[in-house]
Amino acid sequence: MRYHHLRFDIWLCLAVSVLISFLPVKIAEGMLPKAYEAYEKEHTVADGEIGGAAGGSVYRAESVKDLLSHETFTVVSPGIEYRNRGGGYYGNYFMQALTLPSGELVAACINGDSVQTTGEDFYRGDSILPVGRVVYEDLTENQTFLDQIQYKEKLSRTDFYVDMLGEGGRLSEEDYTELPKMLIQLGTVFVCFPLLHMLGSKLGIFPAFFVRKKKKASEWE
Repeated sequence: MRYHHLRFDIWLCLAVSVLISFLPVKIAEGMLPKAYEAYEKEHTVADGEIGGAAGGSVYRAESVKDLLSHETFTVVSPGIEYRNRGGGYYGNYFMQALTLPSGELVAACINGDSVQTTGEDFYRGDSILPVGRVVYEDLTENQTFLDQIQYKEKLSRTDFYVDMLGEGGRLSEEDYTELPKMLIQLGTVFVCFPLLHMLGSKLGIFPAFFVRKKKKASEWE
């Protein structure tokens, strides 16, 4: 087996580029919390709105018939059962296979931030899901999604889904800031590495990446 080792000059430029990248990342760490505050405010749903916490006046639906006969509603689910029947991605939404009290199974996108529990924690007692509404859509057009969400049991209806997300569904601060920091660091390394190596080559410290071949002298010269 043949092993290929990077030259010392490449390792050195990479190491220095990584060290340099810590500076813009550190600057970004000071700015991203404020950006997250604006993001969090934008994706926080008020109580009573679609995706928001359901108060006592919100209708408690128990069957598909209840869902279809009310403009807005909530569903009371035991413990975390609403997350135990499988799920899948439909476009940009992650949907759960939600079991209604009647035993019927429907697809629902749920804002976890607005789920309320009546017990000591999410594992005991009931979970009052966010305010929801029916969205008519032919789910059979996405077979991959159906295979994901129905891997345990088939949905009772595939001509609609329940929207309990609204404008909610915000990322945690850690998840929100991780990608920008990673992109900043990669971008800095990508820019600094060739510049450092080019500088070292011009100073005669490193060998050049590309050496121009000298043209052969013509016999007629």
